[in-house]
Amino acid sequence: MTTQLLATELANLIQESKRKHNDLRQAAEKSLDELKSIRATSEAPFAAELAQKVNFVNPFIIACGTKNAKFTGIAIVCLSRLTLVGALPRSKLSPVLEALREATSAGLDVQLKILQALPTLLQNYAHDIRGDLLVTALNICFILQTSKNGVVTNTSAATLQQLIMTVFEKVTAEEKSTSNAEIVGEAPIDDGKTVQLRAAAMDAHRVFKDICLMTENHRPEYLRFTGLQQTFGLELIESVLSQHAGLFLVHPEQAYTLRTRVMPFIIKSLNGKPNFATSVRLVRILYTMLKKHLSILPSEGGEALEALTQLLDQDAATWRRALCMEVFRGIFAEPALMRRMYTLYDTKGGEKSVLKNLTATFVRVSTERPVVIGLGHQSTIPVADPYGNMGSSSDQAMLESSGVTGIIGGSGNEGHNTGISSQWSNVRVACIDQLDKAEPPTIPDSYVYALTLSCITSLSEGLAKFILPLTVPGDARSRKRGPKQSDTGRDSPAPTDANDSEGGKPGVEKSLTSTTLDRSSSFKKNPVPVNPLDLKDHPMYADVQICADIIEECWPAILATCSTFLYAALDSEYYHGLVRAFQKFAHVAGLLQLTTPRDAFLTTLGKSAVPPNIYTACLNSGPSKTPMSSPSVETPNSILGNARDLLSVENLVTPVGAAGERQRQASFDASSVPQTINTRNLLCMRALLNLGIALGPTLGSSWSIILETLQQADFVLFITGKSPGRIPIVSKVSDSKAEAEAAGLLASFSTEIRAVETAASRLLESTVDFPNTAFVEIANAICGLLEHQPETPSDVGLPPGSPRPPLSPAGLRPSMAQHRKVSGSSVTGSSSPSQQDQFALAKIGDLASINLDRLLMYSPDVSGWDHITSELIKVLSSSATSATVRDRGAGILVRLMLDAAKSIGDENDETRAKVQTRILESLRASLGLLEGENRVASVATYATDVDIHKIILEGLKSLLDECGESLVSGWDVIFDIIGTIFVPRRFNPDERATQPPLSARSPRLIRSALSSLQLVCSDFLSSLPKTCFLILVDTLYKFCSQDDDLNIALTTVTFFWDLSNFLSRKNKTLPITNSVFGEFDDASLVEKASNAEDSSSDAALWMLLLIRLTTVTTDDRLDLRNSAIQTLLRIFDAYGDQLTPEAWSVCIKAVIFRLIASIQTELQDLDREGCDEKTQSGWHDTAVVVLSGISSLLSNYLDVLTAHPTFDSYWQQLLGHFATLLDLRVLEINTATYKALTQMLSHSQSGSKQNFNKTTIDLAWDLWARGIPVADTGSSDKTPDNQNCLLAYVAALRDVYRLIQDDLTIERLHRMLALLRDVMQTASPGAFVADIDHATSLQTQVLEVLKILRTDIPGAPAALITQTAEFVSLAFTDGGAAATQRITQKRTYVAMSKASMVILQSLIEGHATDADIYNNGALLTALTALSKPIVSKYQFPIITKSEQPWKQATKSTIAILSATLSQLVALDIPQTMLQDIWHMIVVISSGILNADCEAPPDRVNIAEDEDFDIASFTQLRELIIPSLGARVVLHKTRKLFIGSLFRMSIIHEPAPAESALIYGEHSDDVGKLSKLYKPRCGRTIDPPPSKRSRMAYVCLDELLSLVASHKEADTEAETYRLARTGSEYLLLRAALTLRTYIADQPLRGRMPQPLSQRKELSRILERLVVLRSQPQAIPKTSPDVLESEGCQHLVQLYRLLVGATRVAGMSGDADILGLLTKALDAVGREMEASA
Repeated sequence: MTTQLLATELANLIQESKRKHNDLRQAAEKSLDELKSIRATSEAPFAAELAQKVNFVNPFIIACGTKNAKFTGIAIVCLSRLTLVGALPRSKLSPVLEALREATSAGLDVQLKILQALPTLLQNYAHDIRGDLLVTALNICFILQTSKNGVVTNTSAATLQQLIMTVFEKVTAEEKSTSNAEIVGEAPIDDGKTVQLRAAAMDAHRVFKDICLMTENHRPEYLRFTGLQQTFGLELIESVLSQHAGLFLVHPEQAYTLRTRVMPFIIKSLNGKPNFATSVRLVRILYTMLKKHLSILPSEGGEALEALTQLLDQDAATWRRALCMEVFRGIFAEPALMRRMYTLYDTKGGEKSVLKNLTATFVRVSTERPVVIGLGHQSTIPVADPYGNMGSSSDQAMLESSGVTGIIGGSGNEGHNTGISSQWSNVRVACIDQLDKAEPPTIPDSYVYALTLSCITSLSEGLAKFILPLTVPGDARSRKRGPKQSDTGRDSPAPTDANDSEGGKPGVEKSLTSTTLDRSSSFKKNPVPVNPLDLKDHPMYADVQICADIIEECWPAILATCSTFLYAALDSEYYHGLVRAFQKFAHVAGLLQLTTPRDAFLTTLGKSAVPPNIYTACLNSGPSKTPMSSPSVETPNSILGNARDLLSVENLVTPVGAAGERQRQASFDASSVPQTINTRNLLCMRALLNLGIALGPTLGSSWSIILETLQQADFVLFITGKSPGRIPIVSKVSDSKAEAEAAGLLASFSTEIRAVETAASRLLESTVDFPNTAFVEIANAICGLLEHQPETPSDVGLPPGSPRPPLSPAGLRPSMAQHRKVSGSSVTGSSSPSQQDQFALAKIGDLASINLDRLLMYSPDVSGWDHITSELIKVLSSSATSATVRDRGAGILVRLMLDAAKSIGDENDETRAKVQTRILESLRASLGLLEGENRVASVATYATDVDIHKIILEGLKSLLDECGESLVSGWDVIFDIIGTIFVPRRFNPDERATQPPLSARSPRLIRSALSSLQLVCSDFLSSLPKTCFLILVDTLYKFCSQDDDLNIALTTVTFFWDLSNFLSRKNKTLPITNSVFGEFDDASLVEKASNAEDSSSDAALWMLLLIRLTTVTTDDRLDLRNSAIQTLLRIFDAYGDQLTPEAWSVCIKAVIFRLIASIQTELQDLDREGCDEKTQSGWHDTAVVVLSGISSLLSNYLDVLTAHPTFDSYWQQLLGHFATLLDLRVLEINTATYKALTQMLSHSQSGSKQNFNKTTIDLAWDLWARGIPVADTGSSDKTPDNQNCLLAYVAALRDVYRLIQDDLTIERLHRMLALLRDVMQTASPGAFVADIDHATSLQTQVLEVLKILRTDIPGAPAALITQTAEFVSLAFTDGGAAATQRITQKRTYVAMSKASMVILQSLIEGHATDADIYNNGALLTALTALSKPIVSKYQFPIITKSEQPWKQATKSTIAILSATLSQLVALDIPQTMLQDIWHMIVVISSGILNADCEAPPDRVNIAEDEDFDIASFTQLRELIIPSLGARVVLHKTRKLFIGSLFRMSIIHEPAPAESALIYGEHSDDVGKLSKLYKPRCGRTIDPPPSKRSRMAYVCLDELLSLVASHKEADTEAETYRLARTGSEYLLLRAALTLRTYIADQPLRGRMPQPLSQRKELSRILERLVVLRSQPQAIPKTSPDVLESEGCQHLVQLYRLLVGATRVAGMSGDADILGLLTKALDAVGREMEASA
């Protein structure tokens, strides 16, 4: 490539310089000769050899000196190529560079190519180009930069920058090089010293210094160029500093240049207020040096930072201040840099405090223009300029640039956008990055303040990221962080994530009370954080101390700045960032235990969470306008733990108004908006709570700040009815986006509520790991919340002078002076006492529950156990106290008891017994005052008493649920508590069984008491003393007999099962005998059961349980009696293994048959009593339950039952009951009866182990064979769905058949088949999908029965085949009863028919040698049934997704014929039967050949079906040929078969005249042939070929095969008969095609015949020529026809062949003419032979 280029260009030089420039021409000719002498072919060897030829570049150097544009262009191209491949001689580098410099005055293309070549030259010859050569290369770029062409200027600037970067890259390479390069010079450094430099370092030093000089408008010392643009010079300096920062740190000469030239120039220029383009570049350089070179510029960096601070504080230009703030933003974003700055400047006495001054400047900046940031009395939403979109920014710029008078320049939105928003307070591209702008861009007024916020945020995040990891204790550092550690640990939780605090609480706690907290969820996740200031041996201790000093020095300014922005107009993004920064700064201060800044930040955050004016307004406004319903203890946990769940999301139902809250802005109307907190207040609240979680053990007295804020938030929400406050908009100007943001914040109020809810819960959870000192501090703080509450509600109604209830000694509240409220206001509202009591009770309860282990670990008087419980009992039982407070007190008491019981689960029995007794007695004592006879209560007080009672009962249930397994004492107290729901009365043991219905104290209490009773019966029966069981049975009967709640009665029924199950496990066997329980009553059973010493006491208790349960089975309530029946039978089933046959006999007699008889009697009385349909349906359901249960029970223990002598009588009696129930003609009962029979029979043994004798089996057969079940529809016209009933009926047959199959007779088989047929025909359609692809369950079951029936009985195969064939035909019946049934019942029977085909095939194949299936017509019936789908094929309207029915029928037919055709000869079968069978075979064959393709159904693949039919016909043909020619087969049958072949072989539709000959009913086929000899009129219409052309050719081939001569002697007669019949149709078929050709082709002229017709004609002619037919089989059309041995068919077609030959000759069809000629030659040979 290079050789060709150089040769071409040298030739061009020679050619162009002939007239002038002989020196150039001669040099070019020499170079060309040298080029041609080089033999190297590859690029690298060529370049190396060319570089040795020093004079090769001379013509190019000369060409550049001619100043001729053409010569110069050629020279530059060649030099660029030589540079690229490295072929320049190193000795010629200087002339080459001089030539390039001289060529700079050429055209644009040359200049660009020079610039393109320089980087490659400097890269490929880096070692050689240094010193002056480097100067020359750089000067070329400088020269070209002065070009007036913008492209050249820009390209030269980029090239120069690239070259300079290459110079510094050479320094890096030089340092990495191991060779000892020579020292080329010295450079000055600090203190007047010098440093020796090698070549690359010296070049870099000189170049960088000269660039700095030229940038300062001084003459360079090394480069030979002046006039460098200052902005470009600054860009070059920045590129070097940013891309090669490390070189300046290790090269003192470069650092010296920075200190002496760059930094002074930057500071001086900035103070001189340069233009925007220069300022941007100056600031970028300054930022780069501060970030990367501060260590080598300590004093200069301080001066620069001070200069930036002064510019920010004093400069009026917005863009210049923005540049300064962008630098500060970058500095604050790097915590290490910030700490280094503080160390260099703020910690040294002689230096100015840079960071402190800067943060102080932030304070002044944040307050300088309050209108811009929308500063007011609370946080607001910023508003955009309403006129900002009326005119485009381009219009504003045009007006400004034109200098129109009266137009104010600057930002188009200046003075209009109010507040800080991400929509307008940011710029797309930072000012410091806008290098392409000569003039300052439009900068929002609020951009500087947004950058201030960013700096504050970066500062806090940097401190937090450094300090927080150091505060984790040593054991926690190695532990993996759990899923909640980021929220509950020492890390500062982000207040913006509202959903990250939802999970982690067990579901069981929510069922106890609304204030239950998870103590274990925060276990060991809140240890006391380590104070990093105590880690003096830590390697980062110095940095920690710096961080602490930063906070100590800067916190006032940061707090002031943040406080200003807290009350400014910020959008959500900025506000969240501000709160996050606020939180992190307070977090770090707290971790470093800097109490003053920590408390200052906490106080400010608390005031932002609950503004004092809102709290004061709520105190003065009275109670909430929205009424509250009394909550129950099951409500979800609220964030503040108050009884009304004020912050629960489910209760946020107050509608939101359109007006926003604007009371803090001076111009707002505070009286027109509600005084309530909003989403931003909640955000601050959550941040405050998160700080409490993170700093908990270190807060000390500062807990009051957080808890008082929490109390105030609870109170405000209570007073305002939980309505969310709308965040006000900063001005009254309409702004849709601001309105949308306000609406969005309003909508997220519930989300923020959930986040605060979780934070408040975790705040208290975190106290579990506090040391005792810290715990006491928070406990004192929470108790201090009570001191401002007024007198208890019990005192409100007391008359003057009445004594007040005494307070417990520990209950005295501290003085008012000891409590410091944030707002400093007192509670005045009438609702305040109740609400304050709720909050205080909730927090005390939560704290006690969470720290229960701590309370139980120490003595009760020290821990406060006695005081807490007594106060709670007093509160919940006081009738003068409000209901909400009483409910909360009861809930807290229950929770404490439950937690206490759970906490002592691992203690020894003695300790547990004492604590459990104390707990249960406390619960019982809490109910004692409520049950007092002298208690006088109003309706409201009574309702509250019931609520309290219910809470205690549910607490008992929770206690049993959680701690029942460890309960060792107090069971009698438990039953006493449960029994308190019933009206007390004396109990007489003689009245146990005849107690009247009981009335409960309140229906609301029954379910609560039942929960505890349920736990006792299900889990703790083994723990009960024996004396409690009789009480338990009595209690169960009480609950079951009460009529207040049906569901309770139903549930109690199941407890009988629990007790029975326990008794059965306790005793291996129960002594139930006729001698003991033959005659008994309830009184005797009670007496036996109460005698613990009696050995039969458990048996008596069990029988008493069954008697009580049996009584319930006669209840009028449907659900109750069904449940009792099921439970009763379930008890028998579970305990049956332990019952002896005698015991079973007693139980069946006493219980089972009594149950059946009672149900049977009730059913028989239904019609006589005239019951309604619902009642009848209920008793029907009961009967089903009884039948199902009894059958399951008896079947499971059938072996035991049959072992007793009375089983036969019981079985007969049971089947008698079944027959009686069947006579009721109820569908559901019939189904259940047969299912019961099936279930019992399925468990019976067969064979040698059979446990049913012949009598019992015959009874079962008689019951089944009495007929199919029939339902009495009554007056209804609707046909019932009997699918399930018939399924049960068929399923019963399977088990009956299993027992009778050994003695099966043909009569019973016929009866079975007849009933199965009736089942299939009487089945209702039901609600099933169509049975096209899948048979219904009933059809499947019937077919399965057919498969299992015995076939070794004489006559059985024929009967089964006949019946199965009938099933096959059901889907293809065109008329009659079956078709009518198929239409009315919406049944297709398609899937069943296909399945029946397979069964039918299997039956016939298995019994093909049985003559009975032939003689009785079973085979004929089967073939007839199979022929229907085959013949109908596409005419059958139903298409299946799986294989089509006709395909399955075809497969089955071929398989059947394969097995049976050989038997037609071997067996003695009547001739008429054989003829009928052969006729049906031919019908099937015709069905396979034929298919109606005119309008096939959808989803039909005709080609695929044609392949299937061809394969099927091939198989069938092998089976029936030549047997079809047998004498027994009727001639009309053979003619039908061959006629089908003939008609199916026609490929093209014949003309109408020919159709009459072909399809007409004419018996003389020879006559038809003679008519075809007559010519007909031609037609120009070309009929399309048949859609089954391949089948047509198969049929044609089969016709030829039948006529062909065969030499087999054993089949000569059969083949002759077939040939005789087939020859007539073969001649007719050939004549038809020839006649069509003779008539139609002349009309086409020489146009070719249609392809399909031509193929058909060719095929026929080819086959006719090679066919050797049987001479006697071909009929003569006239007596004059010659006799022929093998070509008689051609002789008969002679006239048509001659005519076709004539037509072919005329049309010029050589191929057809050739075939016809062969045919005529064959006829001629026959004529010669006959002559």
